[in-house]
Amino acid sequence: MSPYLKKELTLVDIFCVATGAMISSGLFVLPALVYGQAGPGIVLSYFIAGLLTIPAMMSKAELATAMPRAGGDYFFISRSMGFAAGTIGGFSSWFSLSLKSAFAIIGLSAYLSLLVKLPLNVIAVFFCLLFLFINYKGVGFAGRFQVVFTLSLLALLVFYGTWGIHLIKLERLSPFMPYGYKSVFATAGFVFISYGGLTKVASMAEEVRNPGKNIPLAMILAIIVVTLIYTLVVYTTAGLLPPEKLQNTLTPIADGAMALAGVGGRTLIELAAIFAFITTANAGMMSSSRYPVAMSRDGLLPGFFRKIHKKFKTPWISLCVTSLFMALSILFLQLEMLVKVGSTLLIILFAFANISVIIMRESKILNYQPQFRAPFYPYLQAIGILIAVFLIVEMGTDTVQLAGLFIVLTLIWYWIYVRIRVTKEYALIHVIERITAKELTSYTLETELKEILQERDNIVEDRFDNTIKHSIVLDIRGRVDRNHLFEIVAAATEERIGIKKEKLIGLFTERERETSTVIRPGLAIPHIIVDGEQKFDIVLVRCRDGIVFSKETSPVHACLLYTSPSP
Repeated sequence: MSPYLKKELTLVDIFCVATGAMISSGLFVLPALVYGQAGPGIVLSYFIAGLLTIPAMMSKAELATAMPRAGGDYFFISRSMGFAAGTIGGFSSWFSLSLKSAFAIIGLSAYLSLLVKLPLNVIAVFFCLLFLFINYKGVGFAGRFQVVFTLSLLALLVFYGTWGIHLIKLERLSPFMPYGYKSVFATAGFVFISYGGLTKVASMAEEVRNPGKNIPLAMILAIIVVTLIYTLVVYTTAGLLPPEKLQNTLTPIADGAMALAGVGGRTLIELAAIFAFITTANAGMMSSSRYPVAMSRDGLLPGFFRKIHKKFKTPWISLCVTSLFMALSILFLQLEMLVKVGSTLLIILFAFANISVIIMRESKILNYQPQFRAPFYPYLQAIGILIAVFLIVEMGTDTVQLAGLFIVLTLIWYWIYVRIRVTKEYALIHVIERITAKELTSYTLETELKEILQERDNIVEDRFDNTIKHSIVLDIRGRVDRNHLFEIVAAATEERIGIKKEKLIGLFTERERETSTVIRPGLAIPHIIVDGEQKFDIVLVRCRDGIVFSKETSPVHACLLYTSPSP
């Protein structure tokens, strides 16, 4: 059974995952919570938050098309910055998306509690179990479920925003920034969690058909659509409701629809809100559960997290644990704390995505071949990093302390559990190697990226590819002559091809007497023909000080020696 997840998601599927994941409590509950911080300026806060995601969105799209693997941010960060940073990124992604989904389920429960006379927490836990079941049945089933609800949601919101904007009272939007521009930017950081759906697309890249085209296009379309809808709907709502009403409700958009069209309008928006909470919670469950899978593959979490269901091809243990974490968050975390922690972790991840692109490009690894490249490199990434720092600082010292505490706890886990289990290479080592001119790499990352490219592009290795992949590579120190070279190569290959060392040396020497195999200054290709059908082998040799083949030719620094069977 393949250890990888099944590719079932289309462009429409992942657009709806990203869009549905962003539109939920961030729109239907959060405006009321932040109105007291910025007044009508929250309209600008939402728009700014959308713009500020662009650098990270471009970087995530590049990374996801180069490395379409489950785990998204975690996989990018660990392969670029190392597994200490990867541990922070992995837990940040898993927890932030789970918290965002828990936030959505709370919003869903708040709306449904108006219709069903049950405690909010009971409704919330029930929906944790429901979304667990939906995702357990397979990503294709969950994706189709997502498309239906997301497209219905978008239609209802566009209808509300375009109808209501003509009936707003402009005096309710004045003064527009009663607490100054700084409050607008601070609030932008607070509502940043509303755009966390972009992270979810990257985490599911392994399950996307044609990821090089579909991932960047879906992300760009999603951020444009969501930013415009947020701005339109929040602007309309702020103009329809009195300030004292807006900042003292948990259902601001439904109340705006009530003011616009009475009970009928409120019912439609309540339906849209339910659709929104469902799509966000479902997408969150779907994507956040992929992070433990990727982390388990690398040894950051116990091996049982990566188990894939034989029939449904879903990470069923990871789904169960993620669902349990969401339920506990709902039961024990305060709403404002849940939002603040989730937003802080997302901002850190967006900064890491920009740093990862810089490291991967500067490493000059040949097998880093994204099908989409973020424009304006490295300026766009530098701006994205500065934006993240600015937003965290503007959110206040308690936010910085929370982020610091989380990082310390994840680093403790890295030191106790991960450090002794993980030895994989990462791109930052290649960057350091370029600067110091010292050989630090073992090229295992290049091999891993090559395997990802082969799977991404459906490349099938032929016999020659396989021979090159398993060829011997020798690095000879000091100056030697050709006889010494043949002795070294024969000793390294006699067991592989089943021919005695002495015979191989004689064949290479005889071939060299016939005519020189030095084809140009510094390069030689000694080759011999041997008996047997499976005797094809290649040896790559490098010698900085030079190999002397003859007095007539200059020393050779690179050799490709091969044996081939007789025709």
